[in-house]
Amino acid sequence: MEKPPVDPQNPWLALRNLTPARIALGRTGTSLPTRAQLDFQFAHAQARDAVHLPFDHAGLAGQLNGRGRDSLLLHSAASDRHSYLQRPDLGRRLSEPSAQALREYAGAHPGGVDLAIVVADGLSALAVHRHTVPFLTRLEEQMSADGWSCAPVILVEQGRVAIGDEIGQLLGAKMVVMLIGERPGLSSPDSLGLYFTYNPKVGLTDAYRNCISNVRLEGLSYGMAAHRLLYLMREACRRQLSGVNLKDEAQVQTLESEDGTDMKSNFLLDPPPA
Repeated sequence: MEKPPVDPQNPWLALRNLTPARIALGRTGTSLPTRAQLDFQFAHAQARDAVHLPFDHAGLAGQLNGRGRDSLLLHSAASDRHSYLQRPDLGRRLSEPSAQALREYAGAHPGGVDLAIVVADGLSALAVHRHTVPFLTRLEEQMSADGWSCAPVILVEQGRVAIGDEIGQLLGAKMVVMLIGERPGLSSPDSLGLYFTYNPKVGLTDAYRNCISNVRLEGLSYGMAAHRLLYLMREACRRQLSGVNLKDEAQVQTLESEDGTDMKSNFLLDPPPA
């Protein structure tokens, strides 16, 4: 691969081809150049727009239905976006009408399920719109052999991570996976987060959850995120726990060794060769 040209006056410029981070921006006197300042303002506007973008649950439900997946629409106790942003606690619990609707659904479908998938707008509905269906497609492809029973996909307006625990408990789910829009960064307004909990119930802390972050085209790929999530789910079923006591030790294919065999080890966990 041909190396990018390096400006002898500013060797940092070569690194700009390798990262979206704001480095080697240059200067005009004691200020940023106009282009760098405008790029920053544009990125900031994208992040703000992602936070306030309304959740297109109808469009998402239509996409899921087109792939043969049913969905249920619920709402958190936060009545609107302003309440959601000002009162995080309201986003962690269902509104009473939604909780009652879910109780009625669970009563009509007794016995519980192995897996509940919850999709909430979080702090970036943009991330949910872009990545939910492609990710779920890859996840379902990889978990088809496990035979887990699944509830309809639960769509939640104004939801935060912990609301998945209440949903999982009401459904009698063994596991819950929450797909939620993460807080936008200045280079990632559409980052999707995955939160997994085994034996969900109201009152659990983050210590009982496993998180897979930055699922998007420029970050963690759908296939890799699904691979890592399935490892956690299978290990959780085997060990009956999740969270800080369940480490992500999924083996992933990296490079091919000289003899043609796949190297699937985790270099952070494996001892150095003798």
